[in-house]
Amino acid sequence: MMEWLDSASIGFLVVFLGTLFLIGELLVRAKGLFAILGIAIMAMYFSYHLSGDVGLWVVLLYVIGLALIIIDGKVITDGTVAIIGVVLMIIGLAVPAPNMIYGVLVSMGFLLGGFSSALFLKVFPSRNLWAKMTLKDRLTEDLGYNSINESYSKLVGKQGRTLTPFRPTGSVEIDGQQYSATSGSQWLEANIEIVVTSVDGTRIVVKKVEE
Repeated sequence: MMEWLDSASIGFLVVFLGTLFLIGELLVRAKGLFAILGIAIMAMYFSYHLSGDVGLWVVLLYVIGLALIIIDGKVITDGTVAIIGVVLMIIGLAVPAPNMIYGVLVSMGFLLGGFSSALFLKVFPSRNLWAKMTLKDRLTEDLGYNSINESYSKLVGKQGRTLTPFRPTGSVEIDGQQYSATSGSQWLEANIEIVVTSVDGTRIVVKKVEE
């Protein structure tokens, strides 16, 4: 009844869609809809291609590969176990293929489906799989960040005094507040007048006030 799956191009499309929804379910919150679609499509693929020569072990290989991807995303989050899972899933798909061309096409369908599932992130809320691997927040002013701390940048030109010796870092007091600072190549003694010459982020550079 499913002879159309004998076509390599149809096999490519089926695997592409199945992978698209299964991996999509891992990436976004789709209330299980993508998982149902993905499982149904892949069950159709395996049920047609399994024969006496190829047993259920290829399905088990595929499931183990998927489980490794989930474990990596939830626990390990470094991508190494996920790569092993991807390889196992590809083997599980390619082995029951009727010929080499079919196997190559379904492998390509799997990879393209996996990459294409990232498009769901533009529409659905993310599950934040592998969130520990990357810093997604951009440190921009509209999110409350500033590449140069504004309170520090206002210190440029202000005078204060050293609280500790500088060799060449130490503590200074400016307008009643204590800061860590550096004097560059100068060595300064404690309790002398200084002026802030520049600020780079939270790095305050000071020099001795010349009398």
